[in-house]
Amino acid sequence: MDKKGMTGRKRTFLMITIPIVLLFFCFNTLPLIQGIIYSFTNFKGYGSYDWVGLRNYIDLFQDSRVGNSYLFTFKLAICATIVVNVISLVLALGLNSKIKFKSALRGAYFVPNILGALVVGYIFNYFFTYILPAFGKMIGSGTLSSSMLSNEKLAWVAVVIVCAWQSIAMNTIIYISGLQTVPEDVYEAGSIDGATGWKKFKNLTFPLILPFFTINMVLCVKNFLMVFDQIMALTKGGPAQSTESISYLIYQNGMGGGQFGFQSANAVIFFIVIVGISVFQLGVLGKKEEQL
Repeated sequence: MDKKGMTGRKRTFLMITIPIVLLFFCFNTLPLIQGIIYSFTNFKGYGSYDWVGLRNYIDLFQDSRVGNSYLFTFKLAICATIVVNVISLVLALGLNSKIKFKSALRGAYFVPNILGALVVGYIFNYFFTYILPAFGKMIGSGTLSSSMLSNEKLAWVAVVIVCAWQSIAMNTIIYISGLQTVPEDVYEAGSIDGATGWKKFKNLTFPLILPFFTINMVLCVKNFLMVFDQIMALTKGGPAQSTESISYLIYQNGMGGGQFGFQSANAVIFFIVIVGISVFQLGVLGKKEEQL
């Protein structure tokens, strides 16, 4: 009976696992393999193609447009990650404290994460194009009187604002989950030793929620490096390609610009960069967790 039971259990697990593995292979692994193959060709997205070896990869490092897109994307990812994690942690500390209606407030703060990124982007596009300039003219501000999205120096700030506004919700929930794992005994012992305010947060709270900080940092950097929807809805890479992210460049020139093979090589390099950064973050922050 036990043997038959184990056999039936294994069969059930296989029936659940195999379809998922097949779907993952068809929609994730297979396209990845095809992309790597196309990266060694001059494929335009249609018709025949020839093998060009490593030429696409060599040309990537000589293309100034690709270089500028990497610089913009990293600048966006760094700034947005800092803004999101600082604000999220402050909100989490407030929402985790003993205040009225905190459950309702948590729900309200999570609403931006439910909305689609394109929908949010188009709403903010209207805000930056019409509402904010009208407000700028009303207060006599020359900087705000024109749309931020048409200003090469300010357009990236608008993208950061939209990305942060939508990402803060999830990070706040993760930080709240971390704060709720901190035992009250720790704070009671700390108060006896005179730990209050900043010292309480630095020496007690933050070390205990460091694993949640690690999760938020890795997810933030990965998501912001792959920013696409906000660029599509707000600027479409403009003005003058000043907000052209890597993902948007791969889509724009790969799908519609006849550079499918070249942008496939760009996507392969980008994939390696994201994996490398994520592994580095996990390694560094993991060591910090062990030390604490």
